[in-house]
Amino acid sequence: MGLDSKGILSANWFTSHLLSFLLIPFFLEVPDHLRSTAVQEYTSFYIIQISTFANQSWARNQGSGWLDELQTHGWESEAGKIIFLRPWSKGNFSNEELTHLSLLFHVYLIGLTREIQDYDSQLQFEYPFEFQMRAGCELRSRDTIEGFFQVAFQGSDFLSFQNMSWVPAPETEGRAQRACNLLNQYEGIKETMHKLIGNTCPQFLLGLLDAGKMYLQRQVKPEAWLSSSPILGSDQLVLACHVSGYYPKPIWVMWMRGEQEQSDTQQGDILPSVDGTWYVRAILHVAAEEAAGLSCRVRHSSLGDQDIVLYWGHHFPMNLIPLAVIAPLVLLMVLALWVKKHCSYQSIP
Repeated sequence: MGLDSKGILSANWFTSHLLSFLLIPFFLEVPDHLRSTAVQEYTSFYIIQISTFANQSWARNQGSGWLDELQTHGWESEAGKIIFLRPWSKGNFSNEELTHLSLLFHVYLIGLTREIQDYDSQLQFEYPFEFQMRAGCELRSRDTIEGFFQVAFQGSDFLSFQNMSWVPAPETEGRAQRACNLLNQYEGIKETMHKLIGNTCPQFLLGLLDAGKMYLQRQVKPEAWLSSSPILGSDQLVLACHVSGYYPKPIWVMWMRGEQEQSDTQQGDILPSVDGTWYVRAILHVAAEEAAGLSCRVRHSSLGDQDIVLYWGHHFPMNLIPLAVIAPLVLLMVLALWVKKHCSYQSIP
């Protein structure tokens, strides 16, 4: 695809600014001591970018950084700055290195917006439209980290960065190939992208795991409770075992009859809570007359070998357990004080 004068000017501006970052000293090899401290429950760090174009003069870029399902960073688009959401979100990078990265991302977003608006007609983008991008790296083993950069257009796979080249997603329209042809002309951008996902990201991921190790390796015990709901028009019940407030994410929840696992147990998706813990629900469809004798068993690393077991028909909400324990103690204390006082009055001549 040929470039008009406006495109050449834009391309040169974008490339020259990005090339200036290639010699920044934070592009280093991953230190061996960081590899050995990686928290294995977390395997990837990635940035999500959503670019919305309402028309040729209005666009908005949103960004966030994630350690698997845990959000660690945001993006302040107006100031062009990274937002650090955790005390350890800077990893092992210095303030200077992070300032360089913020500036790099800011230049990238400005240049990307300009390129898309300059070539919207040639690439047949009809306003309004949206791009979603996911770029980062994944820890496959102690010594293997793979980078990735994937782009979706209007929610469908569009193109990706592989082996120093932009390639269209399978079964995409011709405009994905045209976009790749345009992007592949910018050698400086490709080299910068390769270093970011192949070098900077792995170093940042392992540094993040090391800096956040105390938080990421914490153990929080789950709370569990049972509920039920009838299925209209039948004698069936839906029994639900709720487990919340636990960390880390891996957990085992199963409905049991005695020591026999109920294979029809359906465990839902494990969902994040605002405090960084997790919630999951396991349900079982059962005839009402067969519910007696069932129990829910919960296994989690924070519990050691002491599973939580809740018996159907002999349960009440977890938040009432402290009240059930404290109330009799209070009554006993009141009774003891009354007896002592009564006896003291009787002993007075």
